[in-house]
Amino acid sequence: MAKLRPFKALRPVRDKAHLIASLPHYAYKRNVLKAILEVNPYIFLNIIHPEFKSKVKTEANSAERFLQIKEKYADFRESDHLIKDTENSIYLYRQTKGDRVFLGVIGGASVQEYKEDNIKKHEATLTSREAMFTNYLDIVGYNAEPVLLSYTGNKSINSVMNKKIRERPEYEFTTTDLNKHELWILNPDETKKMVKAFELVESTYIADGHHRSASSAGLRQLRTDRKEQHFPNEDYFLAFFIEESAIQILEFNRLVKTMNGHSPDELLELLKIHFHIKPLNRSKKPTKEHDICMCIEGKWYMLTCKDEIIDDTHPVKSLDAEILTNYVLDPILGIRDLKSDENIDFISGNYPVREISKRIRKGDFKIGFILFPVSIDEVKRVADNQMIMPPKSTWVEPKLRSGLTIYNLNE
Repeated sequence: MAKLRPFKALRPVRDKAHLIASLPHYAYKRNVLKAILEVNPYIFLNIIHPEFKSKVKTEANSAERFLQIKEKYADFRESDHLIKDTENSIYLYRQTKGDRVFLGVIGGASVQEYKEDNIKKHEATLTSREAMFTNYLDIVGYNAEPVLLSYTGNKSINSVMNKKIRERPEYEFTTTDLNKHELWILNPDETKKMVKAFELVESTYIADGHHRSASSAGLRQLRTDRKEQHFPNEDYFLAFFIEESAIQILEFNRLVKTMNGHSPDELLELLKIHFHIKPLNRSKKPTKEHDICMCIEGKWYMLTCKDEIIDDTHPVKSLDAEILTNYVLDPILGIRDLKSDENIDFISGNYPVREISKRIRKGDFKIGFILFPVSIDEVKRVADNQMIMPPKSTWVEPKLRSGLTIYNLNE
């Protein structure tokens, strides 16, 4: 069963919610981030960037920097910008992006379930990043951005949600990216019903936030090893639970800087060994699995995988991202490690196709590959078999905002 923990959120006062909630800092271009910090004294990014306009400079991701974030956070808590709920609650959040509606539940997810693999993973984490995030949580003491967890829905969960969203939300605002945000606070009876309804959920799956989940488990272990005071909230981490049918999975496309000594004609001949190749008269995205669109120096082609390279019995080897690596990127273009090779870059599927063509025309890249998005069933199949998806396989929506419901770990 899925353990859903109610908590007392620290959250914005109603009239400042639209000013405080922010995307993660890495989602902003440097010049945009600077401009936002200049004009918005309320935005949560001010906490994450404590040295903005300060003469004191510390190393990024250092304990010294994290202590400054902790101090900035403490100052923010003392202001009149935030309020602390007096009762443990579950929160409903809805994001509307164009014609897509993402409705789900904000609460605590169990560290123990994460360790026991009832919260299932499909992505490998880097030990160095895990350690950095664990140190961050240990010092600052809060979660501000929920991990995105998917689940198979049930009538009990939907019944509570559908009844609640008929009421006026606590927050209702639209951000400059044209997304609408709404938040409801469940009362004690509704909270009990929601917690009970989630007990019927067999497993949840991490859709976005593998490192944040791992670091929460790491924090619990770190403080146990140090024999320190235990706070009950440490047994959980902030999560947004959303029904799997509601999430949107987009592809991550590949941009390559080298032809590894091949001419375009030589490259096409090599590709013919494992792919059917069809010239295209314009840029496009593939419309089905095992089709890959390719751009070489401005010319577009459709690569269709031949049957012999598709292993439908294997959760990972059947994925187009893995096929591209095993039959093109590694043997033909000489790209051995997608995580470290400087000859490859990635662009998420929320960018238009013309962005691929633009970067190739500029001369930054020689080749672009556009993949068909994986399905949630493929993600679950990998996770259920305790396997790992290829790097940069999925871009998942919704992207959540920091600072709407802050989870105090030291409580």
